[in-house]
Amino acid sequence: MSDSPPARPVTACLLIIGNEILSGRTQDANLAYIATGLNSVGIQLREVRVIPDVADTIVGTLNEMRHRFDYVFTTGGIGPTHDDITAENVARAFNVDLVLDPEAKRRLKALYDSRGIEMNEARLRMAHVPQGATLIDNPVSAAPGFQIGNVFVMAGVPKVAQAMFESIKGRLTGGRTVLSRTITCDLAEGTIAQALGAIQQDFPEIDIGSYPFWTATGFGANLVLRGPDPEQLAMATDAVSAMVTALGGNPTEPPT
Repeated sequence: MSDSPPARPVTACLLIIGNEILSGRTQDANLAYIATGLNSVGIQLREVRVIPDVADTIVGTLNEMRHRFDYVFTTGGIGPTHDDITAENVARAFNVDLVLDPEAKRRLKALYDSRGIEMNEARLRMAHVPQGATLIDNPVSAAPGFQIGNVFVMAGVPKVAQAMFESIKGRLTGGRTVLSRTITCDLAEGTIAQALGAIQQDFPEIDIGSYPFWTATGFGANLVLRGPDPEQLAMATDAVSAMVTALGGNPTEPPT
């Protein structure tokens, strides 16, 4: 057991905004990247929602999530077209105006001037942010995201979203990083279920998941244990390994 109590978990929610995701036309490629990056700085992604480009849905969901979690991250809906309505509805959620940000305009104009592209009204939309917001750098295509309160608003294009996420990591204050161990066993879930449930009760701070698979030789399962306390995690892993052996299986742990 650790001598000091575990720090309060720092939690986050990801809102993936876009009709194209819900229709299946576009597959999200940001979730795994953001979840992994958050865990690396001690922030636990606790919930993910995919919502449409509908104004009231964005406002309502954002207001719910920003009061439930330490951080909220959004992807999608900050481009130049009519269906890019995230920024204006984040402003609505915070009850502030959507305003033209001079620095955002400067960054966009510099990019377009360098490429001989007109800075038209549609492109200027991407320089508008909620009043009081802080810009999020976009090293890929200049159009920035923004932070307001505990909400970080990013692009949906994976290359851009991931670059934006890397640029804000330094702003985030995390807790203890969640560690992970995996025991692979050659037993069916029905064989291990009761004993595995008992181990979970013995180690409530460790999240234990069972993920079955099938091979030519029969059923098996990957037993994944996650938690912030390395001593608790080690003891729980040893208990799971001993349980598999006692039930006639062969536990193995992939090298880290």
